[in-house]
Amino acid sequence: MNNKQQFDFWYAVNNTELVSAPVNRLETFGDTVINYYLVCELMDSIDKVCVREGHLKALKPKIITPQSLGQMDLEDFGQDANQYADWLAQHGGDLKILQYGFRIQKQEIKEYVVTDHLSNVMDRVKEEVKAKDDPLSAILIGVDSPWEVCLLKLMVDLVQRSAKGNILDIQHQVTTTQNSLMERIESAFLDASRNPSEINALAEHLKENGLWEKYEDRFFALVKASKNRG
Repeated sequence: MNNKQQFDFWYAVNNTELVSAPVNRLETFGDTVINYYLVCELMDSIDKVCVREGHLKALKPKIITPQSLGQMDLEDFGQDANQYADWLAQHGGDLKILQYGFRIQKQEIKEYVVTDHLSNVMDRVKEEVKAKDDPLSAILIGVDSPWEVCLLKLMVDLVQRSAKGNILDIQHQVTTTQNSLMERIESAFLDASRNPSEINALAEHLKENGLWEKYEDRFFALVKASKNRG
């Protein structure tokens, strides 16, 4: 990025105001489409205001675990980054990072220019959005060029508002899944204790779910007890 591009980038970021944010947060287990309204004064034009309406698609958040960090190709980050990733893979425990992705659906953009004061245009846009009663709408004041950068403000805000709830949703799902799995394991042990023909199926079930080492001693104790009964 050259000096001019860098200036334009930070100029856009620093001159973007999020007037109205979506009421709903980003979906945890699916994509979310945000309907944005970006209002910008045209440069070197008196009372010329551009309004852009479009869709910003937030992709389903992905979980990055320490183990997956250790498997990533980090050669461009240098030796220190690779060593840290390896350390995280071994010591990160339950650390989880949510990765968000966004896509601007430009084919859906509606763009028009009106001659009026910015405040008047904003009032009309607010009334229009209010009438639609859309919980996934957002209104921004930004710059005309580079206007796409203004959406970074919205992206950052969406992530900040949603991350905590998304993590809680994921943790709840993991807990529910783990509890269900433990119930199935206990049921499988009970079945195998009553019917030795189920012992091999129990072993396969433990291995498929990565629980062999955790239940290995209990499993062989069951096998021994079964042989003694026979």
